[in-house]
Amino acid sequence: MTTQPALADGRLLFLLTLLCPLGALAFTPTFSEPLSNLTVAVGRDATFTCMVQHLGGYRVGWVKADTKAIQAIHDHVITHNPRVSVSHNDHSTWNLHVRSVQEEDRGQYMCQINTDPMKSQMGHLEVVVPPDFIQEETSGDVMVPEGGTVKLTCRARGYPQPKVIWRREDNVEIIAKEANGLKNKLPLFEGEILKLSKITRSEMGAYLCIASNSIPPTVSKRILVNVHFHPVIQVPNQLVGAPLGTDVTLECLVEASPKSINYWIRDSGDMVISSEKYDVSGVGKSMFEVKMILVIRNFQKSDVGSYRCIAKNSLGEVESNIRLYEIPGQNRRPPSPTRYDEEDDYAEQYGSAEEEEATREESSNAVDGPWPNQPTAPFHTPPHGSPAASSAASRLLPPLRLHL
Repeated sequence: MTTQPALADGRLLFLLTLLCPLGALAFTPTFSEPLSNLTVAVGRDATFTCMVQHLGGYRVGWVKADTKAIQAIHDHVITHNPRVSVSHNDHSTWNLHVRSVQEEDRGQYMCQINTDPMKSQMGHLEVVVPPDFIQEETSGDVMVPEGGTVKLTCRARGYPQPKVIWRREDNVEIIAKEANGLKNKLPLFEGEILKLSKITRSEMGAYLCIASNSIPPTVSKRILVNVHFHPVIQVPNQLVGAPLGTDVTLECLVEASPKSINYWIRDSGDMVISSEKYDVSGVGKSMFEVKMILVIRNFQKSDVGSYRCIAKNSLGEVESNIRLYEIPGQNRRPPSPTRYDEEDDYAEQYGSAEEEEATREESSNAVDGPWPNQPTAPFHTPPHGSPAASSAASRLLPPLRLHL
């Protein structure tokens, strides 16, 4: 910013005196209110107001006190700064305007009256700056092998100087390791540098550095930490049994970073792909965890055997085996319920009621005829002593009439 060369207060008074009309010095002007301090965010406008009584023919001037650069005299702008202007109202209210203030505008401003001795009062312009990150000194996304160390940096500027804190995006506690090896779990970490040593896969994720200095807006930066390790497979059930005709589900839990290529292979060496017979899918559990799922529809004897889940990434390959077998008998339907009572049981063993009546008539005819020539009616004898035997006896053997 180019300004008028600095002038001593005496020279300003001399200039103001030259501008005064004759006879004006007989008046004694005073300040009716003190000059207020201003706090303005960078880019906003600032206005100092100087209240004067009985100004008469005297003149009001404005000076930036720390540089002694004259800003304006009465209603004439002296500085070459195009953002500075003046205004007044009835010679009692005098304003100094600074548009779109910048940090170099910060400092003391003086309102003067060219009396002898000179009268003046000062106000301070505070220019505050919301926080912002220094991009060239702030970390981006990083990759680190498991067990390694990573240092995350966030440099912020602003006025007042911003404070920087860290937190995880998923709100999991940050593990801060001290020099003596102790670990501290912290919901927030304060400081421009966050160091993660002997990092584990559980520390993988997005970290937020947040800068604030009470001047809105607060700013934040998201830094993604990728921890690389070779694949690992966990199998909840390595031996799975199911009845024929049912749907069977096989599962493998894979941990890998970078993300692995996951697939299933049968013991025959054939790759299992989605079809009417198979449903192959995967469900992400976290940034590095995936559940492999294989559904075998309408399980048959030909499906019995081994199924291998395989995970492969740039750091290695791993597989695990699941054995699928048949649970015999459980696929059969239970027999339908049937009506059962003593009469049905008797009919099944000894004949129906019609057969019983026919037998009874034959027995009656036999005893009416000559005894030696009595025909023998075939029938089944129930077991001795059973309820069916006594019932059958009472129903099959009516009282005999003997002819002597």
